[in-house]
Amino acid sequence: MLLTIASFIVTIGIIVTIHEFGHFLAARLMGMRVKRFSIGFPPKMFSKKIGDTEFAISWIPLGGYVQIAGMVDESMDDEGITGAPDEFMSKPPLARIFVLSAGVLMNYITAFLMIAALTLAIGVGHVVDTTIGEVLPDMPAATAGIQAGDHITAVNGVATPTWEKVVENVSAAGDSIALTVHRETGEDLTLLVPTKKMSEGGVDRRVIGIAPKVETRPAGLGDAVGRGWTFCAGTTRAIGQFIAGLATGESSVSQLSGPLGVAKLSGESAREGSGAFLFFIAYVSVSIAFLNILPFPALDGGHIMYVIIEAITRRPIPTRVKLWIQQVGMALLLLLVLFVSYHDIVRMIAD
Repeated sequence: MLLTIASFIVTIGIIVTIHEFGHFLAARLMGMRVKRFSIGFPPKMFSKKIGDTEFAISWIPLGGYVQIAGMVDESMDDEGITGAPDEFMSKPPLARIFVLSAGVLMNYITAFLMIAALTLAIGVGHVVDTTIGEVLPDMPAATAGIQAGDHITAVNGVATPTWEKVVENVSAAGDSIALTVHRETGEDLTLLVPTKKMSEGGVDRRVIGIAPKVETRPAGLGDAVGRGWTFCAGTTRAIGQFIAGLATGESSVSQLSGPLGVAKLSGESAREGSGAFLFFIAYVSVSIAFLNILPFPALDGGHIMYVIIEAITRRPIPTRVKLWIQQVGMALLLLLVLFVSYHDIVRMIAD
């Protein structure tokens, strides 16, 4: 329990701090005055003022915010816009959009660097052939007598020269498959293995619970850059497909993880080792970044929509309207957090 709590605090602390630091740094580069840099939402736990900025740690650990002079944000500060040159609304639209998107950009950069560093430290794994490296417990392959080290030569009598071919044939199989293997003892065996149906992204496929034997080679800079880019792009695509699935009914909001779910997963990844934990932080960093850029009130994407609308209409949206939208958005986000937290609890009880 202590490890789970500690790993959750570290995960959220890193992601939120980096995200808000992106906003802070961009605001200062654009000549904007930052009134408050807060990790967490009010009420404040403690704070310290440095220059024009109050740095605070607040009690509600659902994110954080950078309060920029002349901007209606998560702080719900309605002090108004004075027209001072260092205020948010005094800057050109592109400068405001840059500041609003800087947190998301910083999260992506962090995830990219984490994956690149892990690649350089661990190396690049590659599948050599169709040799089984691991048989997952309590899965069909284990109960059928398949062993780690078995070399798969055919699935249902069809030759499988590559692991990709093994996966393709197993995925498209029926309730069972005939798996032909060459065992390390020199035996050639054909075993009947039941399959288990899995659903991923709305697509059903069959699995038996095996993983390939993977060999590792040292990674170069090109490998690190490639893996970092592929991870960020692939994770973004997967989250985008999930959100699109919400509209078509292929995905469900109940599949989302709230703070409790993230805490549980952070603890599990921490127990697996530092590499798995850093990978998990990188995944959450991309997830938070992607969700933040959506055009929803109280999120960065919602603020960007304000700027775009104001640029098109050439007039500012009234402050009272922004405040009302922010309040509604925050209320809806809180309801969503409560909803997904309920499902987190249900899943924990079921486990």
